Amino acid sequence: MDLGVEGKVAIITGGSEGIGRAAAERLSAEGAKVALVARTQADLERAAEEISSQTGNEVIALGTDVRSEDAVKAMIEAVVAKWGRVDILVNNAGTSSASRFDDMTDDQLDEDFTLKVKGAIYCVRHALPHLRATKGTICNTTTPGGKAPAPGSQPTALSRAAGISLTKAWSKEFAADGVRVNTVCVGLLKSRQHRVRWQTMNQKDSSYSLDQHWEKIGASVPMGRVGEAAEAGDVIAFLCSDVASYVTGTAINVDGGTSPVV
Repeated sequence: MDLGVEGKVAIITGGSEGIGRAAAERLSAEGAKVALVARTQADLERAAEEISSQTGNEVIALGTDVRSEDAVKAMIEAVVAKWGRVDILVNNAGTSSASRFDDMTDDQLDEDFTLKVKGAIYCVRHALPHLRATKGTICNTTTPGGKAPAPGSQPTALSRAAGISLTKAWSKEFAADGVRVNTVCVGLLKSRQHRVRWQTMNQKDSSYSLDQHWEKIGASVPMGRVGEAAEAGDVIAFLCSDVASYVTGTAINVDGGTSPVV
């Protein structure tokens, strides 16, 4: 299927690995020009080089801390200076942070909201004039916990609920300008975070393999397995494409059926 993104310019935060990289790989393979954004320049450059060599399309690495509005503004300006436009913005920066209310600190709460909520706001604030000019699209990464939080899921469930709320509000505010806004609510996927947890367990029991780890944690998923980053990346690419031209304001679960709500 041709997604209709050839020649379009995409900015993907949290783009050096996981979901962000998977979305970048698919969009680049479809012909988009991709700007990868994250805090660690070396990781970004390695990812950009690998993706570009695979797809034959240009991918650039822009080390940026989205917690800083000045840094975000400079990043958007750099993309526009290079390619003259912005068509796609994927707000994917973020990590999981979970604790019970009695244990949650103000620092933990502030860090989570600054990275995930303010970071997305800063990116939209400075990309929006360019997205309006191209009738572009925004996709926010959130979680099913933003719809149906579990005990001990703060502050991530809280910040992701804010991300879902912003998605719906923005979709209505920007619709008249032709800018679509959606979110993917991502469940259990193979990620660096889970691999680190496996490494810790493997140090205690060297017979505990990574495949066993995926099987163990995937047992709680109705589909019976842990998802791949590409399975979320492909949905993001679809939502940001011309194929999804009448889809806005929606929150799609990519979680193997785990969420209790649609």
